Amino acid sequence: MTSEYVTVSQARTPASSDLDEAVHRCLVAGFEGTTTFPDTLKRLIDRGLGGVILFTRNVRDAEQVRELTDALRAIRPDLLVAIDNEGGGIGHLVAAGAPEVPGSYALGVADDPNLTARCADALAGHLTTLGITASYAPVADLQHRPDNPIVRTRSFGADPDLAARHLRAWITATEARGVASCAKHFPGHGGTETDSHHDMAVDPRPYEQLRADLEPFRAAVAAGVPMLMSAHVVYPALDMNRPATLSRRILGDILRLDLGFEGVLVSDALEMKAIADRYGEAAGARIALAAGADQVIVAVPDLEVTLGCRDEVLEALRSGRLAEDRVWEAAGRVRRLAERYATPAAGPVAAWDAGAGLEAARRAVRGGSVPAPVRGAHVVDLFPPPHPALNWGGEDLLTEVRRVDPGVSGTAVSGEPADPAALAEGILRVAAKSPLVVATCDAGIHPWQARLRDALLAGRPDAVRVDTGLPEGGDLCSYGRGKVNLRAVAEVLGG
Repeated sequence: MTSEYVTVSQARTPASSDLDEAVHRCLVAGFEGTTTFPDTLKRLIDRGLGGVILFTRNVRDAEQVRELTDALRAIRPDLLVAIDNEGGGIGHLVAAGAPEVPGSYALGVADDPNLTARCADALAGHLTTLGITASYAPVADLQHRPDNPIVRTRSFGADPDLAARHLRAWITATEARGVASCAKHFPGHGGTETDSHHDMAVDPRPYEQLRADLEPFRAAVAAGVPMLMSAHVVYPALDMNRPATLSRRILGDILRLDLGFEGVLVSDALEMKAIADRYGEAAGARIALAAGADQVIVAVPDLEVTLGCRDEVLEALRSGRLAEDRVWEAAGRVRRLAERYATPAAGPVAAWDAGAGLEAARRAVRGGSVPAPVRGAHVVDLFPPPHPALNWGGEDLLTEVRRVDPGVSGTAVSGEPADPAALAEGILRVAAKSPLVVATCDAGIHPWQARLRDALLAGRPDAVRVDTGLPEGGDLCSYGRGKVNLRAVAEVLGG
């Protein structure tokens, strides 16, 4: 007998039934399925599940996504349906025709809040057509460290004032579409050198430096952001022992009392190794709720993990390790969020500016030493393999340059090649009579790219260098690898 049925049998009285529903409201679950979904998910929704999070695995096309979200709400109308929808290279909705907008860093470089609002409006407008009414975006982290592996071009930049004005624009535009936005990852992931998907991240800076990272979140709260997401990061200056997601000091004293946030605090995904490897997802759910989180995300499609988290919370309530008042408070916030955002707006969806993203990407391209145009080039595009949690839409620079200049040749390399020396030798031989373009993406944290780039430049010092991540001394920089970022660079290269 599974934990699903054991728990059902223990929730019989009206009081315990209400509390059982409150516990379920504090959960957000991932799942498998595009047109159907597991019976276990149906039972969770019946018992009050607060939300679901969609990923690429749930997306085939726009019509299918809308049918899926309608079917989910047919079980329980107040179910929140959410997705990560930052733009840039995070492409869960590519197959559903998502608007092409650059990541946040390029928007910060262009530094036109009205343009940021137009991009955010396009993303939110598209979500409403799909029946998705909660977006885990925008990123409010400040990008501080050159070796930070996870924030980078997802951030608006390193300046708290710049990030604050673009967050306000994004949140206001998203709210106007009736979609709930979510500023993340509180109190900031940009000062770390570790990706919390893979290990516990630590930000060792003193409190005086951490205060600047709070300012974008403070601006988001002032703009009325309905959700914030916590970081799986330890800040010794704030809490010596626990990451923010599990810290009462950070979620309670700083977020609720200092920033005055009254909306829903949702955890980052509990299966990330920063939590799963040190605490386990189930204990992480219990501790996060006790610390002040209102919802915890279990993004993996294995619903047994979600059930384990749910059962741990129910057992903690029975044993007294978790106070009922804390769960009632959290569930109340989620209920108010659902009342405001769970139901998609009725009627036709107003059109959005489909060209805003390319305009922003064009305005973000920086550089000035490239002879224009570089026609008939051999384009070498070096970039890391897709992040397993963030997805990738399949874009590469070579494809975009070919749109402008069909006569180009090239090589796209995703991940470290088996024989870099042989690859470099082959590229130099093929490109001997053509202009050479060498593009890298964050070569500083992917040394294989730097080695291959340097081998190519040693043979062809006349090569044009392109940075498709943060700038690293190239002739051109796109500040991101979204399709429109690469298209904007391609337009410069191809004239």
